[in-house]
Amino acid sequence: MAKLVIDKDFLLDLGALEASVQRNVRDIFAKFAASTHTGLHLEKLRAACNDRYRSIRINQFMRGIVLAPTSGDTYVLLKVLPHDDAYAWAARRDVSINPAFGVVEIWDGVGAAETLAALPESTTSEPTLLFAGFGDAVLRKLGIDDQVLKLSRSLTDKAQLDAVKEFLPSTQWQVLSGLAEGFTPDEVWELLAAELTAEPIDPDDLDAAIARSGHRLVSVDGPEELLAILERPLDFWRVYLHPTQRAIADASYRGPARVTGGPGTGKTVVALHRAHALARRNEGRVLLTTFTSTLTDILQSGLNMLIEDEQVRRRIEVLNIDKLANKIFRKHRKPPQILSSAQERQIWASVVEDLQLPFTPGFLGDEWREVVLAQQTRSADQYLAAKRRGRGRAMNAQTKASVWLAISDFERRLTETRQWTYETICREAVRIMETVEDPLYRHILVDEAQDLSPEQWRLLRACVPPGTDDLFIAGDTHQRIYQNRVTLKDVGIHVAGRSARLTVNYRTTAEILRWSLELLRGERIDDMDEGLESIAGCRSDLHGPDPVIRGFDSAEDELSNLVGLVEGWIERGAAPEEIGIATRANDLGAKVWAALRQAGIPVIELSAATAGGVGVGTMHRMKGLEFRYLAVLGVGDKQVPAPAAITSVAEDPHAHERDLQRERCLLFVACTRAREELVVTWHGLPSELLPEAPNVERSS
Repeated sequence: MAKLVIDKDFLLDLGALEASVQRNVRDIFAKFAASTHTGLHLEKLRAACNDRYRSIRINQFMRGIVLAPTSGDTYVLLKVLPHDDAYAWAARRDVSINPAFGVVEIWDGVGAAETLAALPESTTSEPTLLFAGFGDAVLRKLGIDDQVLKLSRSLTDKAQLDAVKEFLPSTQWQVLSGLAEGFTPDEVWELLAAELTAEPIDPDDLDAAIARSGHRLVSVDGPEELLAILERPLDFWRVYLHPTQRAIADASYRGPARVTGGPGTGKTVVALHRAHALARRNEGRVLLTTFTSTLTDILQSGLNMLIEDEQVRRRIEVLNIDKLANKIFRKHRKPPQILSSAQERQIWASVVEDLQLPFTPGFLGDEWREVVLAQQTRSADQYLAAKRRGRGRAMNAQTKASVWLAISDFERRLTETRQWTYETICREAVRIMETVEDPLYRHILVDEAQDLSPEQWRLLRACVPPGTDDLFIAGDTHQRIYQNRVTLKDVGIHVAGRSARLTVNYRTTAEILRWSLELLRGERIDDMDEGLESIAGCRSDLHGPDPVIRGFDSAEDELSNLVGLVEGWIERGAAPEEIGIATRANDLGAKVWAALRQAGIPVIELSAATAGGVGVGTMHRMKGLEFRYLAVLGVGDKQVPAPAAITSVAEDPHAHERDLQRERCLLFVACTRAREELVVTWHGLPSELLPEAPNVERSS
């Protein structure tokens, strides 16, 4: 039976077409499903780049471009455009099956040639060819096909390679870029190893290539499923699982396993599908947990979209880590009186004053969390021997004795007043679980794992028995936005040999991703397993305009620009809920709210559910969300990094650098929530965290 699949980029375009065109496209799917495609007038195109292209009539004015198989019965709908535009699209773009990766690739050879021809001639009298040191056999082994190979032989510098990036197949550009940056062929091969296939590649087997191309092609089983996707296209891609991800989600592991990857690479999607797969086994309760309640709402929403069987869905509990600790505590102890952050700081200040110590409340609080609680230190001798890795401020034995005296006094006061912090509740929950015979869960999955503390990891370890598929961890330390840091081995979780890394960003355009990555250039970021995490190789196949980075003379001018920006997005067809506004602090967010409301623009508080208006909130609240259009405001030298979030150099140089890195990561997280367009603004002077870029604008 004939089958029609859709290119992902077109699927998102389809939702913007007129309703009558969408209905006609659905009718075409119905005819393919009924094996009547021979009556659809699939016409061969004379001036097309590929002889597999066929034109299909959508209505009197619109045509679809279909990729037809040489053998087999799977067809790919690539584009629907007005008649002349559709034929022009087909005349510029070719489709091939990559010889090393076995996936379907679409690229614009005409655009690449035109771009190269328009570039200024080299100033060198005898320019050196960029890839002269690599033979054809080497490039072909790395997946460079004949057409791209021919083009690559004309390149003389990296600027030319960058100029044709948007026209080339993304994987092949990654190969050439790696070689141009000085990587050896073996290093490039290793970097892309996860995407290689061991299967023999048949350049004419479109069915097999489509099966490997879940990163850009989606199979739709009939018009009903297409209709459901059209109604919520963004929701569909939030839970759609690509083949590379499916292998991770469906695998069985002999212990804790982990998936890492940059923003938008689908770690959460993998966790959702894995939770579903484990629940279907019906081996016991499944916990899906994360750091904040907002993120649990997002996870629950994803599960509701993904799982139709109510019995299976009930086997999965979605609970953030603090609520899990509180739930265990309340089951075995009286309801706790929990201190606020301000109340806790007052107690530390009182300890400092009463004991006449030369420490700040902030320093003592961090020492308590990052050394005493993290290493389960229970005595002065243990604290004296404790490793203070990463704390920065060196202390002799006498100084450490004074610190321990302060920490002991702080904990004594909590005990006497029967007050608790979230950390001590978690510590007590661990003690409780160590005495309970029956574990709470058979499987635990952790999303945004980079933000959990050592004590929280110990709680999770205590809640699930060691064994096959016990713990599954999804996270990215480049997106750590809270103070917590951990080495998994130190809390009894070993993932060696059971880690996978995702590299393809399915949310953000290549232009936004490239700029955002500059925010973290040169940062040494740990991988939670005694090594450093790398974001090298993270890429996107989507393209759009460059981010707009713009400064203003006053806050009023910046707000006025924002209102005009949002109005322009809405005039271009954006729904208000597809627009997000991020600020570092709540007070600027309140001004944004008021300015948009005054302009008659619907606005809502940023949360997991953003329907009904433009979402406004802090950068922290951006975590887990995404928007077609995003503006990040107030990225000036007085607002980012937030002064209150940075330890002074005098107090602790290492903590100062770590705080700066966390602020960089927070800005990175906020900017990578954008799918299609990103605007970053400030007033006065720009933040020191912004990369110097040629596209920065200045407005008076």
